[in-house]
Amino acid sequence: MGNALNLSTKHLFLALFTVLIWGLNFIAIYYGLQGFPPLLLCAIRFGLAAFPWVFIFPRPKAPLKYIIGYGIFTFVMQFGLLFSGIQMGLSTGLASLVLQVQVFFSMGLAAFFFADRPGMWKICGSLISFVGIGIVAFHMGDSSSFIGLLLTILAALSWSAGNMFSKKVDADSPLSLVVWGNLVAFPFMVLLSFLIEGPERMSSSLQNISLPTIAAILYIVYLSTHVGYGLWGFLLNSYATAAVVPFTLLIPVIGFLSAAVVLNEPLPFWKIGASVFVMIGLVFNLLEKHILATLKRLRLKIRQIG
Repeated sequence: MGNALNLSTKHLFLALFTVLIWGLNFIAIYYGLQGFPPLLLCAIRFGLAAFPWVFIFPRPKAPLKYIIGYGIFTFVMQFGLLFSGIQMGLSTGLASLVLQVQVFFSMGLAAFFFADRPGMWKICGSLISFVGIGIVAFHMGDSSSFIGLLLTILAALSWSAGNMFSKKVDADSPLSLVVWGNLVAFPFMVLLSFLIEGPERMSSSLQNISLPTIAAILYIVYLSTHVGYGLWGFLLNSYATAAVVPFTLLIPVIGFLSAAVVLNEPLPFWKIGASVFVMIGLVFNLLEKHILATLKRLRLKIRQIG
């Protein structure tokens, strides 16, 4: 297990490519929600991500309970809550930022379950980033947006729990875990959509599907799910959780910029300020080893001078 600075050039590129895919994914979610209610959109995503791929990729060699846990937390709960939060009024740019509290949850859960304990600088970085999330909460203008914020925070907790199951499974092929996790999620989400959104709304949405909605679904399924989670699972299995998850703090930067350009979302000063705090926290997380090494050299020089 290595520090983030020990990622090879290839793996660093893969980490950055993954967060680029996920940052732009919020635009796809926005367009997808124009044509489908959130739970049905999730169900379609899970179904297409699972079939026909479960007949190609063998089931990961792990206890079934871990695969089920991964599917429920990473897919059913994370995306059901996230899509519902955006539907409730949380903007896509803010959703991309708020979801990053998963970094704190992931580090805490990894420390508890795997003794994968973050250093002091990573903890300080996480606290600084949390200030940015607090700024977002302070500027929630109405009750629906605030509920959307809470749902997205719960989505972040679900994502971090899914990360723990991913490490527990330790699949030879991370993509096979993604495919089988979606297979687990699919029937759960179909049932939830049927019970909560109703058969009439489901039928109407499917009958009136548009090209932008189709394009959004293709992006969400094949880029965000297959490519994104396949690469993410590989990185989590190759490096310490605390070394990998801070890269996701780049997602809101991509989310804010793409939402401003594509959706004309306003970018007031407080959003920029919140992003700055998140990015400062990222710097603390990624440069922990460098900071400690610099402080050690300074102490040695001081002793030599003294």
